[in-house]
Amino acid sequence: MDDLDRRIVNALQGGFPVCERPFAVAAEGLGMDETTLIARIAALRAEGVLSRFGPLYKAEGLGGAVTLAAMAVPEDRFEEVVALVNAHPEVAHNYARDHQLNMWFVLATEDEARIAATIRAIEAETGLAVLNMPRLAEYHVGLRLEA
Repeated sequence: MDDLDRRIVNALQGGFPVCERPFAVAAEGLGMDETTLIARIAALRAEGVLSRFGPLYKAEGLGGAVTLAAMAVPEDRFEEVVALVNAHPEVAHNYARDHQLNMWFVLATEDEARIAATIRAIEAETGLAVLNMPRLAEYHVGLRLEA
């Protein structure tokens, strides 16, 4: 990452314009053009520096439910289980971890009952237990990159 990439990441974490051409507005605030900003974000995603770029919705605020889940997946089945888990539209994102519980994912659903039903379905499809870890408290940790 160069200084411009760091400025982009820092600037876009705190909010993104909601308008007809949000990238143009965001780019102007960063002193660049829309095409450059879009290309820089795409490059950060392609290089794996950013795992995702998009909105973060508070499902509970919209009447829904969210939970963090984890599984201990045998290494020889990892890709198979990833495909089964990710096939569920309720899976917001899924990460491999270097831990006994080596697969962690977030479920976002319409309500608590759908979380339980999705976990039961994943367990039935994979034959593996899912550890449900609902949020007890919310903390916001901001990431700011030194330029």
